[in-house]
Amino acid sequence: MTKAPELYAPDPVDLDGIEGRLNDILRNVQPVAIAVSGGVDSLTLATLAHRVLPDGASAMFHAVSPAVPEEASARVRALAQREGWSLTVFDAGEFGNENYRSNPVNRCFHCKHSLYEAIHRLTDATILSGANQDDLGEYRPGLEAARLFRVRHPYVEAGLAKADVRALAARLGLGNIADLPAAPCLASRVESGIRIEADTLRLIHRVEQAIAASLKPQVVRCRVRRGAIVIELDPQTLGQLSIDDQDRLTCHLRSLPDAGVAIPPGTAVRYERYRVGSAFLHT
Repeated sequence: MTKAPELYAPDPVDLDGIEGRLNDILRNVQPVAIAVSGGVDSLTLATLAHRVLPDGASAMFHAVSPAVPEEASARVRALAQREGWSLTVFDAGEFGNENYRSNPVNRCFHCKHSLYEAIHRLTDATILSGANQDDLGEYRPGLEAARLFRVRHPYVEAGLAKADVRALAARLGLGNIADLPAAPCLASRVESGIRIEADTLRLIHRVEQAIAASLKPQVVRCRVRRGAIVIELDPQTLGQLSIDDQDRLTCHLRSLPDAGVAIPPGTAVRYERYRVGSAFLHT
């Protein structure tokens, strides 16, 4: 049995140590195939791997689906072109998986299983993810799927938290990518047990875009629950919204001209404080 990698806990401000440790991990596992979602974690890992490893020793894989916002895909393509990555854009096929579409509490397992299985079919290289130490404290069934495909998590192995990844992104010259807000896939907004539909995900994304443009909150999540749409906001933004403000915003959201789909008539719209993973119902 392969011995688990020893974890390392560098000083968060020791960027030389952080980068050196990651470089060693990457060199030891090459060639690598990096699952790139479009967020700061995977974009930073892909950038570092491409710069550190020899030509042909790193390849990036980006899955597109209704659960992935187009701006995330555009961000991946733009950085790939700028950095000269080998990039494969593909459909992992999770929408053809009834276990995913039925949205059980471990939906993320089925999504990541489709992702890693698809990458595994495309390459023999070691698959890497951008999971960091902070992710280990949350409910992440996708990590079990990663284990099945022997996916490595260099940030976890090197002891990096989210703040360390952001600092590394800035050090690598990734500009505003270092400040990208956390953005889990759109399916994470749908309450467990409610079927995942492409139209629902489009509505979620459009609602979040509209609120971001009008309120400029630190955090916004459009949660789809049974009989209700719940808009979760950071405490400061929520505290500044009066009942009248909420009513006006709700009217605006119900009449979005370009959503493609609409909030169903009779569906309540509520405003609540942001809670991580609140769409998951554990049984």
